[in-house]
Amino acid sequence: MAVQFEVAFSQTVRGAGVIAGGPYFCSQGSVFTATTSCSCTTELFTCRVRPGGTRIDDLIAFTDWFAGAGSIDPTAALAGHHVWMLSGSADSVVPQPVMTDLYFYYRHYIDADHISYTRTLPAEHAMPTDQYGSSCNTLGSPYINNCGYDAAGELLRWLYGPLSPRNNAAPGGRLIAFDQSEFLSLPGWHGMAGTGYLYVPKACDGNSGAGCRLHVAFHGCLQDLDNIGPTFVEHAGYNAWADSNKLVILYPQASAIYPYTNPNACWDWFAYDDPRYALQSGRQMAAVKHMVDRLTGVAPATLLVRLRAR
Repeated sequence: MAVQFEVAFSQTVRGAGVIAGGPYFCSQGSVFTATTSCSCTTELFTCRVRPGGTRIDDLIAFTDWFAGAGSIDPTAALAGHHVWMLSGSADSVVPQPVMTDLYFYYRHYIDADHISYTRTLPAEHAMPTDQYGSSCNTLGSPYINNCGYDAAGELLRWLYGPLSPRNNAAPGGRLIAFDQSEFLSLPGWHGMAGTGYLYVPKACDGNSGAGCRLHVAFHGCLQDLDNIGPTFVEHAGYNAWADSNKLVILYPQASAIYPYTNPNACWDWFAYDDPRYALQSGRQMAAVKHMVDRLTGVAPATLLVRLRAR
């Protein structure tokens, strides 16, 4: 979802941090492709992940076509992005060939010196931290693993440049729950939870938001509120860096649709809810963009807190 949102709104977004993800439009709207070529997540069919298996040339052609039609931002905007990628060498869900395909997808639009690709960490499919979670080679809930590696910090430093040291004490900011139905009517029908979260450091609270930056953190499948509560929001590692670096962290929340459409509470990257899922007009895409606009002052700021875009 991070890749999808970045590419579709490349004139708004300045980069992306990607942990265990595939190229834009990887599934091409097919659950079969999503679960066999973009990941290994089906027991019904043999996994077909291999180098080049996502058909990068086709995905680039689709990207250019969507941009030419005005369904996503012009691809020229991607050239200025910074991208940070991490693929655990033990990842059995999104094996490294998928992320290597993503690297070559990005290289079509972005110079190599703007891309960081880490692939030697012996991590399973999870968010790596240096303070919280299961052992690094564990595959299972909450999909946050203590690998002695601060992925959030490394990601944020690559995207934003030098940062002040993180806050290792108790969180200094506010974690605010908000109603996602303001941004998508009947969110539960469309794979989004009723509640989303916003972490606001003290330096950005109230009327002191000048110079603050907004970072959107998408959780992974099975990291939704029903499965793990606010564990991802509280322990993925972003908030400690937000406290000391005037970063506001938006945590939009997906939810499951039972029994077959989206039982794992994934974001819509395979058209389980919307055939326009990868375009700016996609329901979830537009909902998160409206949240971003509200927080950066592009739209009327009636929710929670107003931040001035930097």
